[in-house]
Amino acid sequence: MFTELPLEPSLLKALAKLGFDQATPVQQQVLPLALAGRDLLVNAATGSGKTVAFALPILQGLLTRPAPKEGTRALILAPTRELARQIAKDCEHLAEFTGLRVGVITGGQELKVQRALLRKDPEILVATPGRMLELTKEGSTVLAHLEALVLDEADRLFEMGFVEDVLAIVAACNETRQTLLLSATLPAGVRRLSQVLNAPARVMLDKVREQAHQDIRQQFILADDNKHKERLLLWLLENESFERALVFTNTRDMATHLSGVMRYRDQPAGFLHGEVKQDIRTKTIRAFREGKLKVLIASDVASRGLDVKGVNLVVNFDMARKGDDYVHRIGRTGRAGEQGLAVSFIAPNEWNLKASIERYLNVKMESRKIKDCPGSYKGPKKLKASGKAAASSKRKKKPAKK
Repeated sequence: MFTELPLEPSLLKALAKLGFDQATPVQQQVLPLALAGRDLLVNAATGSGKTVAFALPILQGLLTRPAPKEGTRALILAPTRELARQIAKDCEHLAEFTGLRVGVITGGQELKVQRALLRKDPEILVATPGRMLELTKEGSTVLAHLEALVLDEADRLFEMGFVEDVLAIVAACNETRQTLLLSATLPAGVRRLSQVLNAPARVMLDKVREQAHQDIRQQFILADDNKHKERLLLWLLENESFERALVFTNTRDMATHLSGVMRYRDQPAGFLHGEVKQDIRTKTIRAFREGKLKVLIASDVASRGLDVKGVNLVVNFDMARKGDDYVHRIGRTGRAGEQGLAVSFIAPNEWNLKASIERYLNVKMESRKIKDCPGSYKGPKKLKASGKAAASSKRKKKPAKK
């Protein structure tokens, strides 16, 4: 119960208004440590309630400590613009009755507007690293009095090439700050970022290899080729019951192609890839979030930081290339204890990818067939102990006798 924690009445009032009465497992683990002022390294899945877990202690600290004369007091770094905006929105809800101000700094916005925002010294800034570093270097913001720093989705910060930017921002921050690092996975790059922590407590709540989204039913369907996958996708979208569906591809060309296929079949769908302009991207995500679009087709890069409630179907049109990418994809559904469905289409050249991901996550995907969309591919004839396809043995022909 949040009422058992040392939180200001204004924060408890906001939690009650939001309908939050019971802390999630990650909040139960993180809140006492963060409220005690500890630096934290948190390994937690997306959709586990981690935003509240780091935002509440920050707000509590800002409310109970004297404010400096200038500068931002708390900085939250996120890998994408969408995630930064979502975090800021969540912080604003939690801070509704506190008088604390939240600002957002991301690329794609006019610098003069952001400089004006920084001159007002909002207590909390949520930012993407590139634009934040640019404004820090030019002296538009003061981080010398920073009390709290959060690195959210640190694995994505690493994968998107932000490590050097983050370290440069950290160098400008107050050394006595509290720092929280949160990540769904822990690749080597995250361990490098974790060096900015001071004697951190470690919260390993959701190790992906031990708990790969238990609220998600994971299925695979064998497919002959991309044309067969298109038929399977259309069948799922026309016959499965879902509020919102996310379809993942490995390339922007495929995302664009599938959106055209959907339009031709009168199945309106949005699409996101790295070349989509920011204003169109924002409109597409808003339409998806508001339910005007039920289907969103996205590449991995374009979907990073995407936070939309009510996604209960994820389709891997192309199989994820890595286990961690698969975890991030299917983690868009099955959030906050709700049930979700993840379906992966597996062509002959993707069987070994599926086997590797199953082995990495210690899960077994459920095989599924759709009678209305039959195919000829039945899977490998022989399997290795790893689950990968065994190479077919070819007998060498004996030389002809003379």
